[in-house]
Amino acid sequence: MYDPVHRVIAAVHSGWKGTVLMISKSTVNLMRERFGTNPEDLRVVIGPAIGPDSFQVGEEVAERFKDAGFPMSMIWSFQGPGDGSPMSGGHHIDLFQANRWILEECGIRPENIQVHDIDTYLDPSFFSARREGTQCGRNINAIRMI
Repeated sequence: MYDPVHRVIAAVHSGWKGTVLMISKSTVNLMRERFGTNPEDLRVVIGPAIGPDSFQVGEEVAERFKDAGFPMSMIWSFQGPGDGSPMSGGHHIDLFQANRWILEECGIRPENIQVHDIDTYLDPSFFSARREGTQCGRNINAIRMI
């Protein structure tokens, strides 16, 4: 997140638990309180992250999103019983759209939200605990203001 008016930046990691807890909203609110950020001024980049076709979840996780008030028609799909291949079938959540929705609800203009829908599960240039197991390497995100 970047506030060009107050020259303030924030890097936020929002996996499924952070998304359900709306960490992006908390960050926008913190920027508003501490620095006077107006959400309409914010520029936001989302991604890379696990993509909706790869982010298969149990029914209990889908219910957590529903209970948190997310627009399920926008972020959830049920892809049937699956064909036996990894991530086929079952419940799927679109974290890109879930976080976009949170940010727009905070007052960030849609045109100021850029989504890089790079799926880290499918792209071998990124580590993926789902693809490789939890002992895999880690991806690093950085933001810098010059």
